[in-house]
Amino acid sequence: MVSIFDIFKIGIGPSSSHTVGPMVAAGRFLTRLDRSRLFDQVVRIECRLMGSLAFTGKGHGTDRAVLLGLMGERAADIDPDAIPAMIDGVVKSGTIKLGGRRDIGLDLTRDVVFDYDTPSPGHPNAMRLIAYGAGNCELANRLYFSVGGGFVVTEEQYVADKPAGGEIGGAIVPFPFQSGDVLLETCKREKLSIAELVLKNERAIRPLEDVDDGIDRIFDAMMSCIDRGLSQDGILPGGLKVRRRAKGLYEKALNDQSRNLTFPHQCMDRISAFAIAVNEENAAGSRVVTSPTNGAAGVIPAVLRYYMDMCPGADRGGVHIFLLSATAFGGIIKTNASLSGAEVGCQGEVGSASAMGAAGLCAALGGTPAQIENAAEIALEHHLGMTCDPVGGLVQVPCIERNAMGAVKAINAASLALAGDGEHIVSFDTVVETMRQTGLDLQSKYKETSQGGLAVTVVAC
Repeated sequence: MVSIFDIFKIGIGPSSSHTVGPMVAAGRFLTRLDRSRLFDQVVRIECRLMGSLAFTGKGHGTDRAVLLGLMGERAADIDPDAIPAMIDGVVKSGTIKLGGRRDIGLDLTRDVVFDYDTPSPGHPNAMRLIAYGAGNCELANRLYFSVGGGFVVTEEQYVADKPAGGEIGGAIVPFPFQSGDVLLETCKREKLSIAELVLKNERAIRPLEDVDDGIDRIFDAMMSCIDRGLSQDGILPGGLKVRRRAKGLYEKALNDQSRNLTFPHQCMDRISAFAIAVNEENAAGSRVVTSPTNGAAGVIPAVLRYYMDMCPGADRGGVHIFLLSATAFGGIIKTNASLSGAEVGCQGEVGSASAMGAAGLCAALGGTPAQIENAAEIALEHHLGMTCDPVGGLVQVPCIERNAMGAVKAINAASLALAGDGEHIVSFDTVVETMRQTGLDLQSKYKETSQGGLAVTVVAC
């Protein structure tokens, strides 16, 4: 079982796997040094980034994320606006305050290595941290995998095709499920909605008040991110000179609303603006909610904002139903396939987010468990085979627009499911397994390495 607070995490952009994950891994390495009573002996730490972390790490700010983690910073707590000065201080001084406690030397070009030649020994997002003491003696050596969505596992914990991290560990939940079929069977047997079932499992590890407060914080963070993105102008960092357009798109959509001659489909411009606003914020390194990844962080907030702004009767209770229901399907995908673009392509990121958004919206609008499962299936099915090919290794082109498309697809999928009775030929579990197999078949150049697809074609043009 995967908790709602593991699927939805407040962090910083631009990537859950390439930014948040490496921060987490560096922090865990410090904890390991502390527990081994080696922390005070460390004079230098080296980080070697392999696989996708090497090929697209510079565009994702992975080197900066490692430094922040070594400084003891947490993605959920750090002020994004303070990051440039913190990194600049390390570079200029040649030192880093390890864990925020003691200074050691650090040369960014020597100690954070983008290793393009060493194949990852497991998951495509691999990083090795090595601590040295006096006389350059090795004190500790640890391999971590950033497996998507900010989840991190060690070499010993990683098993290909198995769920990695985020489980409601140690708790006996009343209604365990690892597939859509079991989820539907349990709901029918216990006469529970999907949201009610997920909530009962969450309450096995924390009080109801904590669950409710946590969901409210997630929702508020999502809406704040949209609002901030809709207020910003300018050029996104990274060198592609991508101009922010959420603000202009949204203002035009509002102006069109006041005209007598508007088309019904223009509501999609507002939805697209919501999604684009979030992912422009993500590309700028601002605070977002991993949902389930940073690269797909705009889909679910945009669908939620559509629910709140455009659906009659929408309320906070519906928001809770939405996010609890979405969690069920995100957890199933994570357990049986992957949320990582480096592992299965963008079908695992925007595709998963669209499926979760479709399930959540269908639930909030009163769908039955069968209709909700159908909505998730439709959305994921029509993202199968999507490559992860970020131009320049940046989470900008085509990633930002893909979130807008994923949000619109989610709403369409929910609408189609609500128009039916829940009966359909292809099950959600079948689509998840198909996504996993498709991801295995995709060449690595189409899986967040920026060595194929649009990442090459655009540059070549």
